[in-house]
Amino acid sequence: MWRNWRDALDRQGFASPALDAKLLAGHGLGLSALDMALRENEPVEAGAAERIAELMQRRLTGESVARIIGEREFYDLAFTLNGATLEPRPETELLVDMALDALPQGGRLLDLGTGTGCIPIAVLVNRADASGVATDLSAGALAAARNNAERHGVSERIGFRHGSWFEPLVTSPFGGEVGPQGRVRGPSSAPHREKAPSPAGFAVDLSPEGRGEERFDLITSNPPYITSAIVETLAPEVRDFDPRLALDGGPDGLAPYRVIAGEAGNWLKPGGRVLVEIGYDQGEAVAGLFQAAGFGPVVVHKDLNGLDRVVSAHHV
Repeated sequence: MWRNWRDALDRQGFASPALDAKLLAGHGLGLSALDMALRENEPVEAGAAERIAELMQRRLTGESVARIIGEREFYDLAFTLNGATLEPRPETELLVDMALDALPQGGRLLDLGTGTGCIPIAVLVNRADASGVATDLSAGALAAARNNAERHGVSERIGFRHGSWFEPLVTSPFGGEVGPQGRVRGPSSAPHREKAPSPAGFAVDLSPEGRGEERFDLITSNPPYITSAIVETLAPEVRDFDPRLALDGGPDGLAPYRVIAGEAGNWLKPGGRVLVEIGYDQGEAVAGLFQAAGFGPVVVHKDLNGLDRVVSAHHV
């Protein structure tokens, strides 16, 4: 029956109708790709057919296969998704490759705007000596990230903090409290702030261990970098189903990079590095922000398609 749905998807112009139909039918039946091939001629029960039809209808509205199934593979690991997370994309694997090379033995990583947690979790899975902290403004995203950390056996080596960029770290190594947008206030001027309540259904630890004077060997981030005006023109699969919070980088797409470049030095050890993913046309602008913030060698790295993808900045 998956072929009928393949044809329906094909008529609507989907790029990979056969693959989408097979994956969703297999998910609805609880069968692997191999089992689907071996049992293709077996009849499908009415209840299973209804489940598959519901999944296919969701795809026909533009929802991605990964979001319908509820997980996406990244760096050879499966990551659980929810409505508050973006799907990990293959191009972000370059950032993980570079993080693995940059992190020293026993190093400590900070990932900003972690989403599913795919970046720090992939690093920690491949580096048993490393540990880290991940922050996100979305409590729902942190719930997914915590689930993924447990799923891949690294939950004991990573802490999750709820808030904007550096703000959940609370105390700068140089004194004072980090306020909105990560700016360091003086010790005597820092007012008490109430944390935003968590959405119903998400259990988020808002008082994690290890708060205090922290420094990291490496800071990573794949922040929102699409300009606000462009978000509305994106494909329906992205525009209508991905969380706007994780897409919109402000009027020029650079708002998160200004915060990261401006404040990362407060949290890095001497000689530490920052690695940020960027849009294909943002290399010069983002590199300029880190240079202006006093970082040492700043390099724009290209992906396998020859497009600017990661900016690397050294803290001196």
